[in-house]
Amino acid sequence: MGKTSKVVVCGQVLTGKTAVLEQVIYGNHVVGAPMFSTIEDIYVAYIDTDRGVKEKVRFYDTQGIDSMNSDLPKHYITMADGFVLVYDVTSFDSFNCINRLKKDIDKYRDKKEVTIIALGNKSDLEKSPKQVDFQTAQKWAQREKVKLYEVSVANRLSLMDGFVWLASRMTQPPAKSGFPLVGRNKSKGVPSADTAH
Repeated sequence: MGKTSKVVVCGQVLTGKTAVLEQVIYGNHVVGAPMFSTIEDIYVAYIDTDRGVKEKVRFYDTQGIDSMNSDLPKHYITMADGFVLVYDVTSFDSFNCINRLKKDIDKYRDKKEVTIIALGNKSDLEKSPKQVDFQTAQKWAQREKVKLYEVSVANRLSLMDGFVWLASRMTQPPAKSGFPLVGRNKSKGVPSADTAH
C-alpha cells in the first residue's frame, strides 16, 4: 500500500454515479430509494487489487453534467490519477457526455496516461429500452483506450471488477529493469572486470 490514489467519478446527471459509489464501498444502496443531486462529495475506501492487497482510494463524486453545468472543472482533470466515467445504457445522451468528458481529459492532460474505466449503468432495466448497445460502447472504449463494464447498481458484484481493475492499474509497482547495473560487481571490495585497469 502506497500513496492514496485520487479518482474522479463523472458523467451526466441521473446516471447513478453516487449510487455506484455507495454500492461499491458500503454495499447498502437501495434501488429505487430517493436520491438527491450531488454537488460534490468525497469517499475514501480501501479497494482490493489483483495483487491481493488493498489500496487506499479517494473518490471525488462530482456534480452531474447537464445543460446548466456542461463542463467538468479543470482542477478535477489535472489532479486525478484515474477516472470513472458513468453513463446510462438507456440514454444515448449520457454516452455522448462521457465521450466529451474523455476528450476534455485528453486535452487538459496533454495525453498523459491516466487510468480510466467507463461504466454502462442500469444494464438491468427492462422497462426502458437500451439505447447504447455493448458493441457500440466497446468500439468506442477500444478506440479511446478505456476499460468498459456494463453494470447494475442492483448487482454489487457487477461493479467490483471495474474498481479492482482501476485500483490495480493505478497502483501498479514499476516494472524492474532488465538491464544490469554497469560497473558493479556483486562481490564486495572486488572491482569488476569493466572497471579494473
